[in-house]
Amino acid sequence: MSLAKGPHCSFVLLAEFDIDSGAQLTYQFPQPLGTDEGLLANLMLPDGAERHLEDWTIFFLNQTPFNTISPVLALETSESADDLSSDPDGRPSLIYVLNLVRTKHDKTARRGAVVKAMAICTRHPFIQIFKPVLLLALDDYFANPSQDCLARLFDAINSMDVNGAPELTRNERLVMRASERKDIFGEKFTSPKMPDHAPNANGSLGKPQHKTTSSTGSHSSEDGILIRRHPPTEGTRERSTTESSVASSHPNPSSPSDSSFSLGGSAVWVGDESVILDNQVGVALGGGPASVTSGTGTQASRGRRSTDASSSSSHGFVREQNAYSGAIPTTSDPHLRSGLSKDTHFFQTTIAYKGHQLPIKLPLATFPEEVGDYSLIQLIQTFSAPTVTVSGPLHPHLHTNGNLTHPIIILFNALVTGKRILFLGHNIPAGQVANYVLSACALGSGCGAVLRGFIERAFPYAGLAGGEDWVTTPAYIAGVTNPIFETTGSWDLLMDIGTGRVVISKDIHISFPVAATPPAIIPLVARTGLIRAENSAPSEEEIARIATRDGQSNQKSDFAARADNLDNLFIEDLISAITSHFGETLVKFRFTEYVSRFVRLASRYEEVATGSTALGFPSVPFAEGTLGSGAVFPDEILASRELATNASRIEGWRRTKTYQYYAIDFQKLRTSDTIQGFDLLHQLSRLRLAKNLSDSEAELIVRTISENVRSYEQIVELLALMPPHIGGLLPLSFCLFHQNESVREATVDIFNELRAHPVGVIFLQALNHFQRYAYVRQAYARECRAKEGGGSSNNHLVPPPPLTSRTPSNRSEISLGGF
Repeated sequence: MSLAKGPHCSFVLLAEFDIDSGAQLTYQFPQPLGTDEGLLANLMLPDGAERHLEDWTIFFLNQTPFNTISPVLALETSESADDLSSDPDGRPSLIYVLNLVRTKHDKTARRGAVVKAMAICTRHPFIQIFKPVLLLALDDYFANPSQDCLARLFDAINSMDVNGAPELTRNERLVMRASERKDIFGEKFTSPKMPDHAPNANGSLGKPQHKTTSSTGSHSSEDGILIRRHPPTEGTRERSTTESSVASSHPNPSSPSDSSFSLGGSAVWVGDESVILDNQVGVALGGGPASVTSGTGTQASRGRRSTDASSSSSHGFVREQNAYSGAIPTTSDPHLRSGLSKDTHFFQTTIAYKGHQLPIKLPLATFPEEVGDYSLIQLIQTFSAPTVTVSGPLHPHLHTNGNLTHPIIILFNALVTGKRILFLGHNIPAGQVANYVLSACALGSGCGAVLRGFIERAFPYAGLAGGEDWVTTPAYIAGVTNPIFETTGSWDLLMDIGTGRVVISKDIHISFPVAATPPAIIPLVARTGLIRAENSAPSEEEIARIATRDGQSNQKSDFAARADNLDNLFIEDLISAITSHFGETLVKFRFTEYVSRFVRLASRYEEVATGSTALGFPSVPFAEGTLGSGAVFPDEILASRELATNASRIEGWRRTKTYQYYAIDFQKLRTSDTIQGFDLLHQLSRLRLAKNLSDSEAELIVRTISENVRSYEQIVELLALMPPHIGGLLPLSFCLFHQNESVREATVDIFNELRAHPVGVIFLQALNHFQRYAYVRQAYARECRAKEGGGSSNNHLVPPPPLTSRTPSNRSEISLGGF
């Protein structure tokens, strides 16, 4: 939903604790919600709140019949009201409630303390941005307890200006959250309009350089890719002696010899010759933060250049009018950067409250399943400590690696298979418990990018009030601070935050009886006889038989497990990354990949079990002239093992509402994707993972991508599947060195399209020195061939000469077979 539609704050609530009557809802502004006031008051004043000076809690409204509000939301137009009722089932949209409860000790008060809580109700899942103003508002209420405080808070939040915030598509959000570049999608931020004849970086007059060309015109700037700084001599290049000579040199209209751009020469490494490379790459790829210069654009050209990924972006370059060359504007060029925030992952605005201008950083890359400022790192560390214990019976939906299944994997399995999950935090602030619940929802959904349906059954803080209602919610995910809920037994998985206990309910086999293994899967298990020993994937009937035996030792012996199970290795990698101080960005993307892989495995499993799937593309291998599709495996043996390992939890997932949601979402994505007709992720996975990729398949993959990546939306969809932390454009860049010229030419086409857009330039800049040089050199060689053939310099689709007349780009017969 658009950020500008409807109010940012729908209601403001105020609750107080009265020693005689208990928790009371004092104010509801601007109108009553029309739901149980006692329930709201108890949610705002959690159990044990008096033991903490301050605590934050989170809860939701419009989840179930007992917490659904009845009035039309305040200040809403009919259009925004229709927009809110976007649930496929016709239910009102979820309302997120951020609550601050504070205890002030006062000797004059009864029981020596005053407890008050203030909450805001909003439609935005990034509720953490409202914490600063809520702190001031509650201070204001303690000093002057009246409804005017609520009115001021309500008006201040709804006056927050977000009109300049860009609305990102799903693929743009995936690209943004995967990139650590603080200027990603900077061109989408509104900036003051500049004169049509503002001076550009090299002092000349022209159009503003921040303009992006359309994909149809992305090839029109090729003649500026390689602007030669020195005229060629017989086999050598003239060396410049002063900086001014470099700045004043002019491009030579003649084409250099092919050997001038050979990787076998020393032009990449030595002295002024490297200026050729620097200028070539700089113009093609936009340069780095220090590359935007002013005045005459003079540049130093002495000494040996660095060979890292940023080596070519530390020098000035000549800008092109028809290609994007300002991907990294900085404070040194306010002409391009005026009005933009320091980090484009956020939209920076302010909330004015009682004379205070509170800075607000509104995140732009969040999904609806991501609520609040959750932390997957905290969740992983808490339940990966040496003191963590796992107890209870083994169940096939939860224990995909027997008794060695990691607690985080048990939690994930419980989330996707629809188990009732209870987070218990005795004597722990309710706000911390709520964060664990929100982190679990993000974990199960792939950080909101893959699955949905977790937040709608989540109760970040749940208490005794209304307990009979939320406990009966199927597959609930709840956080409690009262240990009495552990004794009720109305849960399937208990995660004790304080002690690190992970307990599976003793009645889980009664609540979730095992089902028969699909007949089509039985031969698969039989063909891979080592599956049981290596991946612990016995049939559900066998696990049911084991569960009825007496004694834990029998279970352990029959549930053979391996420490090198893929799930265990995945968790070990995450723990290692966290220990090495990698941040939330990496951990979130690793779980997004994990959930995405699980879904593609489920698609393949459905094909084997039922003959068709509604979760993905059919699994088809490459045939001459036809691309493959579906999940990619190194070989069929590993495919069988992985399917058998995941069979039980896939069967459990197929019975849940989350599965139904994904089937609907996949069909919608398949019709709305801008790249149609083939499985793009499969092709990229083949380039990235295939051990023996035939030349014909490589050529068809690259040519198909080249033909289908033309518009901006198609480029973003491609980049969303190539995040930087797994190499970015690396799989495609290898095709620049392929022995077949048709593969290399198609790769240049793809990179030319990327180069026409700022986000594509950023990804191209992440390539290393040699990959960028290979692209620039081949693009320039194509330009030279076009000129020699009498073609227009703006036509960069001129077919190259026959393959037999050209030498492979790597010039080594030994390396021709190593793609």
